[in-house]
Amino acid sequence: MKPNEHIDNVMHEITPLMDKDVLYIADRHKKEFDYPIHCHDTMELNFVEHAAGVRRIVGDSYEVIGDFDMVLITGPTLEHVWLQNECRSDDIHEITVHFDFDNDINGFFGKKPFMHIRRMLDEARKGLAFPLTSIMQVYNDICALPSEKDGFSAVMKFMGILNKLAHADGAYTLASSSFAKVQIDEESQRILKVKEYITSNYRDEIRLSVLAKLACMSESAFSRYFKMHTGRTVSEFIMELRLGYASRMLVDTTKSIAEISFQCGYNNLSHFNRVFRRKKGCSPGEFRAQYRKTKIII
Repeated sequence: MKPNEHIDNVMHEITPLMDKDVLYIADRHKKEFDYPIHCHDTMELNFVEHAAGVRRIVGDSYEVIGDFDMVLITGPTLEHVWLQNECRSDDIHEITVHFDFDNDINGFFGKKPFMHIRRMLDEARKGLAFPLTSIMQVYNDICALPSEKDGFSAVMKFMGILNKLAHADGAYTLASSSFAKVQIDEESQRILKVKEYITSNYRDEIRLSVLAKLACMSESAFSRYFKMHTGRTVSEFIMELRLGYASRMLVDTTKSIAEISFQCGYNNLSHFNRVFRRKKGCSPGEFRAQYRKTKIII
């Protein structure tokens, strides 16, 4: 597969944001979601209310949302879509903000007052969902944003929204790193070395003793260290990585599920199917079918 080949199979949205624009704000009231799965170069904050039952797909993350939903997406190749699913609302309210910020560490957002926003934007390369408590903190601000006529004031108010979200608790990433093709490099050299080894050898059996030796630690100490730095056990990290690559192959290729299972380190197809369903909420075949159903070939 060629680099970024999957983009050819997903609608690449050209947003109305022009070269000298900073924000594009769309405020919609509608009865259904009908836009196909897509990606775009600009960053996006999407707020939805009165849409309980809608299925949100961001990368390889599938979730059914409640009455309120807010997601930040900054990865230019991260596919996403909101599907009608079981939503029966007659008045879905959606506010979408496309924005173009330079998030380089040496740029504006690399300065100390904005570091927390930059870290949030980095995390959002995998999609970042906010809990109801965070949404309520910015609810009045996001609802008032579309009526702001002055461009400077609109940008300042949007910056205020990002600031509140960056300081809020409970946000969580959506797509797996391997599916979103995101490399997080702000970690200790020990963890990076171990992650690089796992990424290079995820198709094979990976022994804890080998990883601990790479980190120059005992197995028990390494296990605690890895969990402290990543929030996941070693086995959980390996499983997420394998399923991310499997999901990507289900989307990008016509390989059989058995072949994908084997190439992602699962020698037992039944075990792969059980793990995939437990983590993704659907079978590999259903996952592939859902993506194909929502794609547009362009």
